[in-house]
Amino acid sequence: MKMYPDRLEWFLNRLITMSAPEIIYRGKQFLQKKIESVSSNDIKPDKYHLDSYPDKILFVDDIKYNSFDDIINIFGINYNYTKNTDWHLDIRSNKRFPEIFSKDIQIRSEKYGIAKVVWEVNRLQFLLYISLNYQKTKDLQHLNLFMEILTDWKVSNPFLVGINWYSNIEISIRLIVWFFCWEVLNVNELVKNNSKFHLFVENIWLPIIYLHCRYSYDNPSKYSSANNHLVAEAAGLFIASSYWKFEESGKWNGYSKQILEREIVKQHSKNGINKEEAAEYIQFITDFFLYAFVVGEKTNNHFSENYKNVFKKIFTYINEFLDVKSNFPKYGDEDDGKVVSWSSDNHFNNFKSLCTSGAIIFNDCSLKSEDDNYDLKNYFLFGHEGKEKYNNLESGKSGVKSKFYNEEGHFIFKNIFKDKEVYLHFDAASLGYLSIAAHGHADSLSFMLNIDGKPFIVDPGTYTYHSEPEWRKYFIGTLAHNTIRIDGKDQAVIGGPTMWLNHYKSKVIKTEQNGQRELAAGTHNGYNKIGVEHSRSIEYYKSDGRFIIEDNIKINDAKSHIVEIPFHLHPEIKTELIDKNIYLLCNDTAKIKLHLDDQLSPQVIRGQTDPILGWYSPSFYNKEQTSVVYSKIETDKTITIRSEIQILE
Repeated sequence: MKMYPDRLEWFLNRLITMSAPEIIYRGKQFLQKKIESVSSNDIKPDKYHLDSYPDKILFVDDIKYNSFDDIINIFGINYNYTKNTDWHLDIRSNKRFPEIFSKDIQIRSEKYGIAKVVWEVNRLQFLLYISLNYQKTKDLQHLNLFMEILTDWKVSNPFLVGINWYSNIEISIRLIVWFFCWEVLNVNELVKNNSKFHLFVENIWLPIIYLHCRYSYDNPSKYSSANNHLVAEAAGLFIASSYWKFEESGKWNGYSKQILEREIVKQHSKNGINKEEAAEYIQFITDFFLYAFVVGEKTNNHFSENYKNVFKKIFTYINEFLDVKSNFPKYGDEDDGKVVSWSSDNHFNNFKSLCTSGAIIFNDCSLKSEDDNYDLKNYFLFGHEGKEKYNNLESGKSGVKSKFYNEEGHFIFKNIFKDKEVYLHFDAASLGYLSIAAHGHADSLSFMLNIDGKPFIVDPGTYTYHSEPEWRKYFIGTLAHNTIRIDGKDQAVIGGPTMWLNHYKSKVIKTEQNGQRELAAGTHNGYNKIGVEHSRSIEYYKSDGRFIIEDNIKINDAKSHIVEIPFHLHPEIKTELIDKNIYLLCNDTAKIKLHLDDQLSPQVIRGQTDPILGWYSPSFYNKEQTSVVYSKIETDKTITIRSEIQILE
């Protein structure tokens, strides 16, 4: 069965998403590509001018931390970064990308493997671990390993050759990682006493940094691609040009700072909610703004009050949308992306860390965690002085309470019931950002439910981007979300693995917050074209621990339509049918009762592959079977379907 458009169809779909100015811009990009393909060798790796090495600007001395292991996890694969690496190899499939002009490489197929896996290795996050190990032990073995790896990377990745010069976001992440490595190693002092390292810096490291800056400046993401990629590019170039004073640094710095000032406003709502509609991406994007902000402060190149005002709203939203265990609502794409990896065990909670950063920057006690959350990342950014400031903040938590973002369509129901936090996120937001909405899912009017920090009813996740198209289509599609699907169609049309056509519009109909009763209702127009309107209300009675979900399916064309209603459960949830259409759902700490409308005939489906249903992706390239309470009904008349969730204990 055909899952994606072929290459020609994809190209035509991509044209549909472009404005006339973007089409002209893409034409210029094509000409630039042709010129670069024959002239890239004219840019020599040693063509740079640096007046002096940068002074250290962060607090990296006298910090206690554990040594880092040699083995890290890359999308479920154990990778030993101390061994010789093929920098063009996909370690999951053992396929290899060709060493040809980077922009001629086809990444939207699995012919050479999965580009994202290769890029994850080539972000070189582990160089920070090596740097920290050296700083902790002063063992030259670590420093020599650092030099060997980066030298090998340079030799294996000539400028504009191979997959690692394909994407500007990867260029920018490496620049930020190298900035932190330079700080940890205290290069200014180290080169004075180590001639081998001095030669390495002059002949290997600085030339690569320079070429990365050149590439970043020359290859910006614009128009329909100007999402998190553009923020990453600007942050990487701003940090690098603030730190390393190349001949062009002044030009690069003003250019990148202007982008950051503009995009922090454009890419967020007035309440600080990121418009990509991909929750995990919020920590990723916010880190770019955070690192740039801190470097700006340390180099007396301060960002505007407008930047800081939006920045504070971002932290506030993050703080509001976390549950009691600092879990976030998993709407939209998630790919485990990190700007800088501060832990090799994948257990670092960057959302929680960001709240700590926000508390320090804005002296805001409402962002302070009740436990000691001053982690290694915040030590680097704010030092011991920052920790003292954080500790002196009084806990400003105002208790567990709901937060409704009416304009953006995000509703967070929260309260304490039977000594447990009840947390439900209801999504009546748009599909995503810009004309391709690359990282949004077709999930309008979906919800997820956590009890005391443990997931019960879940968004199944993402799993993949450009590989395994049948799985990509499932995980981003409407059926993989706790909402209504009509006639087997998604709410929007998939134009490619990270491209949507015919975006739906969501609308908030009504909200109420009256003491012990709260309600949010919304609708979307994704099925108007087939003669159906779907609206949903979620009503919460706090004192009873009871949710009522009411779906109105309005039929406008007098035709018969198939209505599907899934409730996706976390893999740890056990299900038991205790009466007609009544299920007991439980884990090791809580129980809920799910009572479905009597007109439905539900069944529990788990790990089905034809068609796909009953799967959960806890992390990128990782999926497992889970249970779905699934119902299907056919109707040619307007109907209302009522479901009830009762928290038992």
